[in-house]
Amino acid sequence: MYRKEKGYGMLIQDKKIAIVGGGPGGLTLARLLQLKGADVKVYERDYTKDVRVQGATLDLHEESGLEALRRAGLIAAFYANHRPNAGRLRILDKQANIHLDDHTLENAYAEDRPEIDRAPLRTILLESLQPDTVIWNSQFASMQLQEDGWQLHFKNGTAAYADIVIAADGANSRLRPYITSIQPIYSGITIVEGNVYDAEKNAPVLWQLVNGGKLFAFGDKQSLILSAKGEGSISFYTGCLVEENWVEQSGIDFNNKQQVFAWFKEAFGSWDPIWQELFDSNDIWFIPRPQYHFPLDQHWTALPNLTMLGDAAHRMPPYAGEGVNMAMQDAFELAECLTTTAFENSQTAIAHFEKQMLKRASAVTQFTLDNTALLHSNDAIAKMLAIMSGQ
Repeated sequence: MYRKEKGYGMLIQDKKIAIVGGGPGGLTLARLLQLKGADVKVYERDYTKDVRVQGATLDLHEESGLEALRRAGLIAAFYANHRPNAGRLRILDKQANIHLDDHTLENAYAEDRPEIDRAPLRTILLESLQPDTVIWNSQFASMQLQEDGWQLHFKNGTAAYADIVIAADGANSRLRPYITSIQPIYSGITIVEGNVYDAEKNAPVLWQLVNGGKLFAFGDKQSLILSAKGEGSISFYTGCLVEENWVEQSGIDFNNKQQVFAWFKEAFGSWDPIWQELFDSNDIWFIPRPQYHFPLDQHWTALPNLTMLGDAAHRMPPYAGEGVNMAMQDAFELAECLTTTAFENSQTAIAHFEKQMLKRASAVTQFTLDNTALLHSNDAIAKMLAIMSGQ
């Protein structure tokens, strides 16, 4: 699937570019840069491409995620692998009463935001790259300036030089501190993310209730979001208003299903027992995720050889579905800046990218925080229904 365009910006000619992190943002950027002839390597901490890809389905937006795939020449591959009904939504209360059923409507609310599972999207992007672009089992450890670029060191003992480095290593980026010391702000919400495998067998009632799409349930200023995935699993997020250090203070071993289940039965004790079916199987996975965001006015001085995109630059809670879309838009905007002839040097190009990226991220972060507060309010269902009815 790889092809290279003739001609590309002088800024990347004869330059080695290192992208740290092989998520959708990093892989999209690699694809777009390779189309312009760039010498790109992606350093990914996963051991192989075959690891289980966790997380809910992704809805891609017209102006960001889908636009990135169009520019990458991958939109046909996307539509060959997307899941047309995965965005259909049911809104329930904590007693499992259905207040809105998108499955009964001719046109789904999110019809213009097609869904794809994370694993197929990753495969599409990986298969579009030149062979050996991704260097697996390469968890970033440190780097130092060398000549006009960086010498990167990885936890497996290897090292690599790059003229330009892009941090695409997610919300807990290890490269971000090389750019700025700005710290994230706790949102007040901590998610426990989980995945139930073979859900039709292990959680049959909830599997039918999700019905191949998404389910949002609200009550007691708490949220429970379920997503069906094409390989037969259900991913879920619990959202609770707790203190920032709750994960440590709780004493819960999140590798121990019984401990997590005991917490769930207590924290969601007023919820219908139907939700406890999430814990019936031993083929299950959990991770706690305190939700942070960066200040709306964050800024820093651009560097000539280092920048960042996606959650590394503008992490935020998931309650607006913007994370992957923002990362993929970052990718095509950064690729454009680095490959155009409009800038005299890489620092000017990176400064232009970061200015527009931070302005966009500020607005999306505010929107996301408003959504986060709404979904964890006393009247979350009424507010959701009002929004979806156009009020």
